[in-house]
Amino acid sequence: MLTFVGLGLYDEKDISIKGQEAVKNADLVYAEFYTSRLMGTSHEDLERLYSKEIRLLTRHDVEEEPFWLDEARDMDVAFLVGGDPMVSTTHLDLRLRALEIGIETKVIHSSSIVTAVSGATGLQNYRFGRSATIPFPFTARGKRIISETPYSVVMENTERNLHTMLFLDIQNTRYLTVNEGAQLLLEAEEQAGGTQLKECIAVGIARAGSDGATVKADLLPALAGFDFGGPLHVMVVPAKLHFMEAKALVALAGAPSRIAQEAE
Repeated sequence: MLTFVGLGLYDEKDISIKGQEAVKNADLVYAEFYTSRLMGTSHEDLERLYSKEIRLLTRHDVEEEPFWLDEARDMDVAFLVGGDPMVSTTHLDLRLRALEIGIETKVIHSSSIVTAVSGATGLQNYRFGRSATIPFPFTARGKRIISETPYSVVMENTERNLHTMLFLDIQNTRYLTVNEGAQLLLEAEEQAGGTQLKECIAVGIARAGSDGATVKADLLPALAGFDFGGPLHVMVVPAKLHFMEAKALVALAGAPSRIAQEAE
């Protein structure tokens, strides 16, 4: 049996009772923290609370050569991930591969940034369109390259009057910030010859699920200069706001009061 266990948003205490029981009863416990990380805890804290050895897996171990998967044929294996397990297509792919080779699977859900954002900001969850990840820029042939995909997704969703959730890249111990994400979106728009985002309200959320979470809404250029503190960060670019959403962003995220007057 392979059991996918969601760990929640921020620290080792976010796991559900059902999830904790699955870890306790497992013969082997593995975890991956490259798709998401619990910034309020450590590997050692997790092992201490769950009273289990937790073996960390790399992206290669999960996506390319999951050598450990065969162990779930004859043993109970718990696979721990941040947030909710099936939000990431990586984990869905792993579950399907397990099923194809005859391994029984189970999912224990948990809180996810996908749902937490609505609660933190007041933006209505049914109004979100396709999401995207803003990756770190890279250099090729001496030229700085930034991804155009997040900007394209924002424009697509805006045309359909849908909000856009933008995940921010994680590379080992590097975490893309809202500040950098906002600047990269503006650069992508400049390259595309657009001007819409310069006057667009956006929202940054940092450390969701913690007592010290930060939620701030403002014009996108202003977010580039706001201090959100430590990781993890996520961004939302809303579509045209319903009046309740606008009221919530003013009250919960310090948005300019004028947006309530401009809302539907």
